[in-house]
Amino acid sequence: MSATPLVDAENVRSRVDAALATHVEAVRERLAAISPDAAPLGDAVEQMLSGGKRLRAAFCYWAWRAHGGEPDSPAAEMVVRVGAALELFQAAALFHDDVMDDSDTRRGLPAAHRVFAARHEAEGWAGGARRFGDSAAILLGDLALVLSEEAFAAAVSTQASDLAARAREVFDVMRAEVTIGQYLDVLAQALPWGEDPAADEARAREVVRAKSARYSVEHPLALGATLAGAAPGEVAAMRAVGLPLGEAFQLRDDLLGVFGDPSATGKPAGDDLLEGKRTVLVARAVARARANGDDATAELVRAQLGRRDLGLDAVRELATAIDATGAAKDVEALISELSDQAFAGLDALAVTERGREMLIALGHAAVDRRF
Repeated sequence: MSATPLVDAENVRSRVDAALATHVEAVRERLAAISPDAAPLGDAVEQMLSGGKRLRAAFCYWAWRAHGGEPDSPAAEMVVRVGAALELFQAAALFHDDVMDDSDTRRGLPAAHRVFAARHEAEGWAGGARRFGDSAAILLGDLALVLSEEAFAAAVSTQASDLAARAREVFDVMRAEVTIGQYLDVLAQALPWGEDPAADEARAREVVRAKSARYSVEHPLALGATLAGAAPGEVAAMRAVGLPLGEAFQLRDDLLGVFGDPSATGKPAGDDLLEGKRTVLVARAVARARANGDDATAELVRAQLGRRDLGLDAVRELATAIDATGAAKDVEALISELSDQAFAGLDALAVTERGREMLIALGHAAVDRRF
């Protein structure tokens, strides 16, 4: 089952979208009060929030339901608003990530830094267009981060102080870990690569866990359980499920970044290869090529990865060479291993059957997707 009908269950998507629309309207009013020149920032925030599968919000909501949260209770709206805060935080991360990765697109549209650079160039403003675009996108990320903080604080303000404090701790750890994970990713891109594929793969998995797995799945699950008043041991059990599921989720993204259909992913074919992302997939491709005595393929991957001037045919050739090593099958096997671990953990949890059913379905939608 795709993620779309799942996040629509109990109107989670529409309620989160309504909360986000309220935040967009509020930020537009704030920008207008400061200067009409700031209006494009509101447009960019709205565009970034208009896409996305709302999986993080859904994981949070259904972890809350799994631990006894009632859909018609006043607390349900609070959890939805926390889900909106998670989506705002993701928007902040994506604004920054696109600058650091020098991405051209986001969900099939020009990335924010490209939009602002193009506007600078079209208007003939002073200074460098690229620097202006990058600066605007960094500030947009900061603005979305401020909005996520405001949204979270407002959402939990009605809760008992001890519950709000526990939830705040989860939210704060999540944001710090993503920031550290982003740095580890930047560092991994700068360090020597390709000489020790095993070390490269270990580093790539460390980045996956810190930068993506925890904030995509583990922390939303822990946050939902915490908001339901779950005991520390129950929250820890959700974390034990969320980390492998989150890692599998990101590994699926890595496969789609090389082999995905651009019409479905919203990114150019082989975009991760052009951006030079040092993933588990490419580390395993080099390792397998060398183990098979295929030094030519190993050197092809090392030499071509991250070359922005590669044409479509060269990108396809590189993707085909990676696939031929068997690395993609290895990553698929790793996704299955991690997701099986997560689903076994979900089966063993003492949670409501409706919550378990939805979390398993959401997990499958996250790791089995093709977009």
